[in-house]
Amino acid sequence: MRRNRQLSAGRGVYLVLVVAVLLSVFPLYWTLVAASRDNTDIHRVPPVLLPGGNLFANIARAFDQSDMQLALINSLIVASTVTVSVVLTSTLGGFAFAKLPFRGRRPLLATVVATMMVPTQLGIIPLYIMMANWLHWADHLQALIVPAAANAFGLFFMRQYLVSALPDELLDAGRIDGCTTRGLAWHIVLPAARPAMSVLGMLTFMASWNDFYWPKVVMTQQNPTIQLTLSELASGYIKDYSLVLTGALIASVPVITAFLLMGRQVIDGIMQGATKG
Repeated sequence: MRRNRQLSAGRGVYLVLVVAVLLSVFPLYWTLVAASRDNTDIHRVPPVLLPGGNLFANIARAFDQSDMQLALINSLIVASTVTVSVVLTSTLGGFAFAKLPFRGRRPLLATVVATMMVPTQLGIIPLYIMMANWLHWADHLQALIVPAAANAFGLFFMRQYLVSALPDELLDAGRIDGCTTRGLAWHIVLPAARPAMSVLGMLTFMASWNDFYWPKVVMTQQNPTIQLTLSELASGYIKDYSLVLTGALIASVPVITAFLLMGRQVIDGIMQGATKG
C-alpha cells in the first residue's frame, strides 16, 4: 500500500514567493517613504529608501491645499453604495439565470454578456446628456451611483458561481419546506453565495474607488471624489511629488482597510472557486 506523500514547496518556490511579495509591497513602501520626505529628497541619487519625519506635515498640507475630507467622504459614499447594490443585484440576478427557468433566459444572458464587449467610452456622451440635461444630476453623487448600481460582469460572475455551488437538491428541499422564491434567495442562496459575494464586493469597491474617467466628466472640483483630488494635487506647473504621493497614501488607506476586513472571506471565495469541479 502506497503512502500518500504530502506535497511540500522547495526552497526555490519560497524564493520566488518572497521576491513576488517584495515586488508587490515595494510600491506601497516607496509611497510611504516619499510621503514622509520633502520634494528634494525624492530626487536624490541614489534614492532615499528610509522613511523621514515629514509624514504628518505632508498630510496636513494635503488637507490644506485640497478638499481632501470631502473627497474621501464622497468616495466612501459612492464606493460603499455601489458595492452593496452591485453585490445584491448580481447575486439575485445570478440566482435567476442559474437556477430559475424562465422564457428567454439564454438569449437574455447572452445579451448581458455581450454588453461587456462594449467599451465604456462609447456610452459616455449619451450618459452625460442623460445625467446633465434630463435628470439634472451633474456634479451630484447620484450621477456616479446610479449608472454603476448593476453591471454585467457581476451578474455573470455570480451566475457562474451559483451554477456549481448551489445544488438543485438544496433548492428542492427548501421548496418542500414551504419556501417561496424570495425565501430561497434569503435563506439558501445568500448564505451559499457569501464567498463569491465577498470577492465581487472587494473587486467592485476597488473599481469604484479608483474610477477616474466618469467622475472627471460629470463631477467638478467643488464636489470631488478622491481621484479628482489627487489629479488636482498633481496639476501644478512644478509638481510636488511628496504631496502627490501623500495624497495617494491617504487614498490607499480605505482600500487596504477594506481588504483587511474582508481578506479572509475573499481568499476563501477564491480558493472555493478554484476547487469547483
